[in-house]
Amino acid sequence: MIQPWKKVSSQPLGDFRIFTLRSDVKVSPRTGKEHNFFILDSVDWVNVIAVTPQYELVMVEQFRHGSNTVELEIPGGMMDRHEADPVATGVRELREETGYSGERARHLGKVWANPAMMSNTCHTVLVENCQCQHAVEFDGGEDIITRLVPVAEIPQLVAAGKIQHPLVVVALNYFELYQRGLKPD
Repeated sequence: MIQPWKKVSSQPLGDFRIFTLRSDVKVSPRTGKEHNFFILDSVDWVNVIAVTPQYELVMVEQFRHGSNTVELEIPGGMMDRHEADPVATGVRELREETGYSGERARHLGKVWANPAMMSNTCHTVLVENCQCQHAVEFDGGEDIITRLVPVAEIPQLVAAGKIQHPLVVVALNYFELYQRGLKPD
């Protein structure tokens, strides 16, 4: 049976605005030897499945610096440090990035962003009956175009590699489970 590793020490290594880096020394329960691990700490993230009355998803295209590519994604972002409610954050991010708002916002699920080296989670929020009602309010580092994509086209876009962000694919999977009645309402 897999056992947790005991933390012997932890040392902060740097604060980089959107995440901090630390070094943890832990002991393997199998070998008893110490190993050094680097952990990124960040606030939680939120992704938004925003559905229009025409059964389209409100999606965004934006340049991603890590991959150096333009990606088709769903709206989302980081929870501010003072925010505790992923649903409220999702509603805010949807409005800021796209100008859309809607009804019946609710939490569909969460996953670890990358449990191998990150300590935060990514939440999926569903918002229905979305309509464009506001001006966008981009952050200084955002350059975003809103796209409306029929829900029926989403599986083909994922299969064709047109949607590649793994946390977006997870959110779309939560939406699929919700549609099948397998996720909370």
